[in-house]
Amino acid sequence: MKIIHRYIFTEMLKIFVISTLALTMVLFMDKVLFITDLVFNRGVTLPEVARMIFYITPGFLGLTIPISVLVAAIVVFNQLSADSEYVVMKASGWSFLYLLRPVFYFSLAAFIITNLNMFYFLPWGGQQFQKMVYDIVRTRANIDIKPNVFNKDFEGLTVFVNNKEGNHELRGIFISHNPSENDAKIILADEGTIVSDSENYRIHLQLRNGSIHDANEPGTRYQIIKFQRYDLNLNLPTAGKMRESGFFKHKDKSVSDLWQLIQEKERAGQPSNFEKVELSKKFSIPFTCLLFGLIGGPLGIKSSRSGKSGGFVVAVAIILLYYVGLISGQNLGKGGEIPALLSVWIPNIVLFFFTTYVLYKVHKEIPFTLVDRVTDAYLTLLDVLKRLKPGAHRTEPHHHTTPNL
Repeated sequence: MKIIHRYIFTEMLKIFVISTLALTMVLFMDKVLFITDLVFNRGVTLPEVARMIFYITPGFLGLTIPISVLVAAIVVFNQLSADSEYVVMKASGWSFLYLLRPVFYFSLAAFIITNLNMFYFLPWGGQQFQKMVYDIVRTRANIDIKPNVFNKDFEGLTVFVNNKEGNHELRGIFISHNPSENDAKIILADEGTIVSDSENYRIHLQLRNGSIHDANEPGTRYQIIKFQRYDLNLNLPTAGKMRESGFFKHKDKSVSDLWQLIQEKERAGQPSNFEKVELSKKFSIPFTCLLFGLIGGPLGIKSSRSGKSGGFVVAVAIILLYYVGLISGQNLGKGGEIPALLSVWIPNIVLFFFTTYVLYKVHKEIPFTLVDRVTDAYLTLLDVLKRLKPGAHRTEPHHHTTPNL
């Protein structure tokens, strides 16, 4: 690799690492409340928190890596152009496409890493995280059920037991079941067993030799149902939050699992648009790294007139436009309004033609009329805002000195 190529590659790597870490930390803040709840209410230790962070991280990298590639390319080429280094390189006989080679290599490396993350690390991390949190919830729940204590650890249930053998066998069970305001049941049972359903991340209580006292309409109807066995789902608050907060998503499934789920739904005559969109995203998102890298170079050069802030504004604009298009496309695909497999590729197709157009214009040194107008408007706005600052019109008093005669 040439010295200039190594220089550009190294500078991009620095910006990429900083951007990836910062964006990942920002996205991780969305999960802080959930993990904090586990720490305080389930006694999760710091090593367990570290493992959770490790398992969650691949889910964020699919978003942060492409964005960081774009930011790195724009910032580096913006700096090269602002410091007139790009002019010197052009005067030395280096073409724009020649200087873009390290950007392509960098984008290609990010493309490979993102593919590995989407196909292997993300499904593995998601499954490991679900299993870990489920095990924590299950084991803490077993410990929390103590004899002669009203246990309110389960949603809609109050559990009281006379005796407990080990972590699973209960004796003399009293349960107040209130799933809603107008529904109240009292369940009595001689004994019960706590059974874990690891596939659905639930815990069941198998009750034996008991009765259900149903008083849905107090004063008008009272019903008693005898049973030899009755399975009651213990809906743990933490497990419910896991499903609601989006930890259990199709994005955590592997390609083979998604494909198998699609085939099963199609055989059953059910719509599989949701699964097809998630499957297609595993291929489309890594490809974005190549497009973001290649478009970042020319946009960085063109935004140099407005300084570093101009490069940042361009990066934010491209990111917003792309992901708005991605979200809109996938929503239309999931709704069946457009082909599901094609829906998430539409932003990439549009970005591909736009990238090709921008590369051609910069390589041929054809001026960007629209970009120049936007840049001029941006610079004018900055100048106006600077003039509106308090003290902007103040001038230093002039000190008149009398010349020595």
